[in-house]
Amino acid sequence: MEKAKNVKTDQLGQHLTDNDQKVLTTNDGVPVYDNNNTLKAGNRGPSLQQDHIYFDKMAHFDRERIPERVVHARGSAAHGLFEATGDLSEYTTAAFLKKGTKTPVFTRFSTVAGFKGSTDLARDVRGFSVKFYTEEGNYDLVGNNIPVFFIQDAMNFPDLVHAVKPEPNNEMPQAASAHNTFWDFISLMPESAHMIMWVMSDRAIPRSLRMMEGFGVHTFKFVNDEGKSTFVKFHWKPRLGVHSVAWNEAQKISGFDADFHRRDLWEAIENGDFPQWDLGVQLIPEEDELKFSFDILDPTKIIPEELVPVKIIGTMTLNQNPENFFAETEQVAFDPGRLVPGIDISDDPLLQGRIFSYMDTQNYRLGGPNFHELPINRPINGKHNNQKDGFGRMDILKGAVSYFPNSKAEGCPYHAMLKGKTTGFQSHRQAIDASKVRARSDSFADHFTQARLFFHSQSPEEQEHIISALSFELSKVDDVNIRRRELAILNQVDKDLAKKVGDNLNLTPPKELDELTLKFARQNHPEYPIKPKKPEVEKSEALSMKITPGEGTIETRKVAFLVDDGVSKTSVDRMKKALEKEGAQAVLIASHVGKLQFKEGGTEDVQHSYLTDSSVLYDAFYTPDGDSVKKLADNPDYIQFINEGFRHCKAIAFAKEAEELIKETLVKEDQGVILESTKDLINDFITAMKGHRVWDREKPRKVPA
Repeated sequence: MEKAKNVKTDQLGQHLTDNDQKVLTTNDGVPVYDNNNTLKAGNRGPSLQQDHIYFDKMAHFDRERIPERVVHARGSAAHGLFEATGDLSEYTTAAFLKKGTKTPVFTRFSTVAGFKGSTDLARDVRGFSVKFYTEEGNYDLVGNNIPVFFIQDAMNFPDLVHAVKPEPNNEMPQAASAHNTFWDFISLMPESAHMIMWVMSDRAIPRSLRMMEGFGVHTFKFVNDEGKSTFVKFHWKPRLGVHSVAWNEAQKISGFDADFHRRDLWEAIENGDFPQWDLGVQLIPEEDELKFSFDILDPTKIIPEELVPVKIIGTMTLNQNPENFFAETEQVAFDPGRLVPGIDISDDPLLQGRIFSYMDTQNYRLGGPNFHELPINRPINGKHNNQKDGFGRMDILKGAVSYFPNSKAEGCPYHAMLKGKTTGFQSHRQAIDASKVRARSDSFADHFTQARLFFHSQSPEEQEHIISALSFELSKVDDVNIRRRELAILNQVDKDLAKKVGDNLNLTPPKELDELTLKFARQNHPEYPIKPKKPEVEKSEALSMKITPGEGTIETRKVAFLVDDGVSKTSVDRMKKALEKEGAQAVLIASHVGKLQFKEGGTEDVQHSYLTDSSVLYDAFYTPDGDSVKKLADNPDYIQFINEGFRHCKAIAFAKEAEELIKETLVKEDQGVILESTKDLINDFITAMKGHRVWDREKPRKVPA
C-alpha cells in the first residue's frame, strides 16, 4: 500500500512528523477552527456532553504519563477531621456542613509542574485537595493555594501544561516555569496576567504546607432543600498564618533538603503539632450573579473580601500521617465532580471541563474503573450499584441481577427516596435557552484589572519580590520577542512594574500588546480589547502576606541554637523554655553530632551539625553564652549560618558573652538583631520572630529575594 504523501519516515521506517505550516486538526485529521473554547449552550452557559473535539483532546492528554499524575505528581498528604461550626441550613442540604458534624478527611498537597521526584521548593502553584468521607458519600474539594488560574476554558489546559512541563526535545528544565515554552504561551494569553502576578509572588514559595491558604478556585453552588441555589467560593485559612521563604532561600533549600515541605508536615503531625485550617465561604445570592464589574464564573478572577466577606463555617485538623505512602498518598483519587447533595458545580467553563478530565485521568492512571474500591478512595457509607466488572474489581457482587430496573431483586438497589420524596444528589434546576457555540463571554475579557489589584495590594517589599521573580524568569528566556511580548502585558498591569522588569532585561516595555497576542485574544473576543468596567475595589488587604511585627505566632517555628562544646546550659535552657512556651522548637546545632559538653558539666545528644544543616532550614538563630564563643569565632560554618540568616531577613539573638561574635560577621544591629546588652533578649527575640521577617533589611544590603 502506498504511503501517505505527507508522512515521512526515519531510518528505522518510523513515522516522523512536524507541525510547521500545518492547520490544527483532531487526531483523525479533522480541521479545528477553535482550540480555545469548549462547546457551550451560549457563551456563558454550561459545556455540552457532545463536545467530541474536547473529549478527544483531553482523553489523549490524560493518558500522556505512566504511572504518575500528569500534573500534581509531587504530593504529600495526611488524615484528619473536619468539624462544622457554622449554620448553613439556609443555603445547603449538605449533611457534613450541619453545625457540630465531624467528618473524616484526607488532604493532599502538591506541586503542579514537577515530576514525582522533583523538589518541594519549586516556584509553583500548590495543590490543596481535601476528600471528605461524609455520611452521604465522598465529597472532593479540589483546589490550590492560589485562588485563580492561568486559563479560562478547559480546552486550553493541555496546552498550558505542555508549555510549563520540560521542553519535549530535551526534557529540561525540571519543575520550573523559567523557560521559553512557558513564557511563549503566557505572553500570548492575556487572560493569564492575574495568575502570573500570584505565581511570581511569594505565594508560590511557601514556608510550609501548614502555612498556606487553600482555595476552591472556581465558583460552586450551594443548593438548599427548596432547590434554591447560592453561589459559593471556598477558602481555607491556616491557623499559623500565611508565610513564605525568599527565592534565594528556596533555591538553597532545594539543594539541602528537597523534601523540606514533606518532612515539615510529617514531623509536625508526629510531634502532635497538628496543622489546622478554618474553612470559610463567600456566599453570593443567585440574583446577584451579574452584580459585579467582573464575572464570578471567570476562574481568573477573585471576589475581593471587601465585597463579599469570608464566613468561617468549620475547622480542619490534620492529625494522622499515612501508614503507607503509595497506598494512600499516591493512590488517592480526587475529582471536582465528586459531589454530595447540597453542592453543585457552576457554568465556569474551566470547572465544567475538569469534571471529565479528573475522572478520566484517575480511571487511566489507577488501572481501570474500579479505583474507587481502593481503601483510600472508598466511601464510608458503602457503595451499591450494578457496575460489577472491569479492571481491578475487588468487591464481589452477589446474586444474579446487575441491571436496573429489575423485579428479581425487588428493584434493588433502588432510587433514593424518603417518604415518597426524591432525595440523593440532584443537579440544580437551571433554565437554559441558548445556541450551541464555541465562544467566550465578553464578560471574561478584562484580563488586567485584577492583576493590577493584586500588585497594588502588595507591600513594597512584596512588590519588589514580584519584580525580581519576573526578571529572573524572563532572563531565562532566550527569545527576545517573547520577553517583549510579556513586557507589553506587564505594561497593561502597571507601568512601573513593567519598567523595572524591563530595566533588568535591558528592554523598553512596548506600550501596546503585540499583534500576535492581539490576534489570539481576538479569537475569543473579536472586539478585543474591550473597555473594562470600573472596579469596585482597587486594593485588598487580604491579598498581602505581610503582617504587623509582633502580631503573628511562632508556633512550630524552628530556632537554631548555634553552639559548640563549652556552651552554657543555663543560657541554652532559659531561651529554650521561653520559646517552647510559645510553641516554637529549639534545635541545637554544633560542630559535631553526638555528645555536646556543657560548661557547667554534663552532656546532651546533638543530632545536627554545621556540616549537615544549613541556615535556610531554620526560622531564627540564637547564640548562647559560654566557652563555646571562642570556638565559634574560628568556625567559618558558624559565620556562614549567621551571615546567611541575616541576609534572609531572619531574627537573630546573641546572649551577652556571644555579642563579640558580631565583629566576625556582616550583621548590623536592627530591630531583628537582638543583643542582650541593649534589648530584652527573650521578649524582643520572640517579637521579632512573630513578624516572620525583617523586610526592611533587604533594601540597603541588596539581600537576595
